[in-house]
Amino acid sequence: MTTVLIDGNNFYASCEQAMDPALRERPLVILSNNDGCVIARNSKAKSLKISMGQPLFKIRGTLESLGVEIRSSNYALYGDMSRRFMTLLKDHCEELEIYSIDEAFAKVKRPASKDLHLWAKNLRTLVYQSLGLPIAIGIGTNKTQAKIANHLAKTIAHHAGLFDFEVVHNSEYWLELIAIENIWGIGPKLAHWCRMKGIKNALQLRDMPSSQLKAKCGVVGLRLQSELKGISCLPIITKQKKKKETCVSKSFKHSITSLNHLKQAIATYTVLASEKLRKQQQFAGTITVFIRTSSFTPSFYSQSATERLNMHTNDTSILLATSLRLAEKVFQPNHLLRKAGVIMQDLINNDYLQLHLLQKYSCEKESRRERLMQTIDKLNKRYGRNTVTWATCGLNPKWSMRRDYLSAAATTQLTQIPIAKA
Repeated sequence: MTTVLIDGNNFYASCEQAMDPALRERPLVILSNNDGCVIARNSKAKSLKISMGQPLFKIRGTLESLGVEIRSSNYALYGDMSRRFMTLLKDHCEELEIYSIDEAFAKVKRPASKDLHLWAKNLRTLVYQSLGLPIAIGIGTNKTQAKIANHLAKTIAHHAGLFDFEVVHNSEYWLELIAIENIWGIGPKLAHWCRMKGIKNALQLRDMPSSQLKAKCGVVGLRLQSELKGISCLPIITKQKKKKETCVSKSFKHSITSLNHLKQAIATYTVLASEKLRKQQQFAGTITVFIRTSSFTPSFYSQSATERLNMHTNDTSILLATSLRLAEKVFQPNHLLRKAGVIMQDLINNDYLQLHLLQKYSCEKESRRERLMQTIDKLNKRYGRNTVTWATCGLNPKWSMRRDYLSAAATTQLTQIPIAKA
């Protein structure tokens, strides 16, 4: 079987365009948390030389004069579109490794003709018809070659989003086109070291003395070099590893100074974290709460507190009680707090639970609590987040994250489904 990398083009922007087709004809940028910086662009925005990471407050006037559409990050939309995308891919690949929100490695059997172009073309058409997402497909002997092929599929227009590295006649020509910085696994420091050695592209990296590469980055470098030579070193990982920690943290729209507002924020993040734990089928044994002011203020303040639970759990009420106690410990008045977060640690699988010798445990009570949590999760999933929540989270808090350009959660909330008028 051959290795394939399937990647969503300009994924965040493509998700927004799928929900609002009018955006396809206009330049579009997506902003980071609190509408801070540009973190994604569509092809039209890229053609206007709008760079990644530019703060909105510096380029707002420029964006308006160029007619650029602006959207706040809509993570509910992107996450749901990613889930649908990966579900489609699983039906058309023998093995699938979900690498990121918009990327997946796969194993695919070549037909008798050895030509995968028809399969790739049909898959690209299916994904676009089903989700409105354009994708690029790179095919190679291993993961590194598939990454290179995917890069070529997106950068060379006449390949139309598809490149098969295994069937090209002159592979060295294509390797020479790949700059050292664009090779998967090569970071800025290693790229700089390579250029100091005269290694400027993938072909030169493949053919350089292995002893030099091993001395610099050990077996990782040798593995990368072997993959460039066509040897498979990195397997497809179909089963995702369980998380060791789960963190929910966000910056505030406005600085907060009161304990009440801090508790609302910590409670909101704890509710989100407990939902993630149940989705991951895990229990938490330790909770950490942290807060900090802006790093640009003269009197910088940062504090955290940790507490270990008597028994592992993903029950929101138990986690809330603990996190609110920790919020009281870390809070200090007269500090302009800009960010807070909750970290669930010491995670274990919920298939088993280690009981506490000195703490009473009732199977009937735990079963009722589990059913209650499941019911709340189902209601929030069906009717939208915070349909049922805890009062301590507050209603429409003023400190919540700035998202002035947020689009509708059209795939996850019934009330926000677009209406077509005929």
